Amino acid sequence: MRTPIRKLGKFGALTQDPLMTADKFSELKQKLNTLYASRPQAAKEVSRLAELGDFSENVEYQLAKSRLRGIHNRILTIENQLKHAEIIEKPVHAHRVEIGHTVTVEVDGVEKMYQILGSSQSDPTKGIISHNSPIGSALLGKKAGERVQLVLGGKEIEYKIIEIH
Repeated sequence: MRTPIRKLGKFGALTQDPLMTADKFSELKQKLNTLYASRPQAAKEVSRLAELGDFSENVEYQLAKSRLRGIHNRILTIENQLKHAEIIEKPVHAHRVEIGHTVTVEVDGVEKMYQILGSSQSDPTKGIISHNSPIGSALLGKKAGERVQLVLGGKEIEYKIIEIH
């Protein structure tokens, strides 16, 4: 089954980042199995409410149908993600920063650690940044000891790479 093609809004041109860790891949598979398991019950509920008649005034039917549609949409989205997934392997060499590395940097005298992964897993509050983010893309390909200059929020910030894990 294909993902439905709809008129896209403001962010419609953005493509899904296929890069993810093996843990994220298995998490998505588990979520997909949960959705598959919930689909028959949702379909039964829709057919039970359809028997009550008049669809235009049957709010419960409309809500059940919407839930079923949401389950189908999430299934299609996750299947598409899994189909196009590219698993990030832990890089063996720590000579240059690559996707999958954890990098210790110094910013204004403070040490910070960033793990560089795909966009679908980024969580800046936990120190996980995307390879597409300004910081992530600036760090890629650099060596320990190098400095990276970035302009963020109108301020120029310098990151010094201390260690690559």
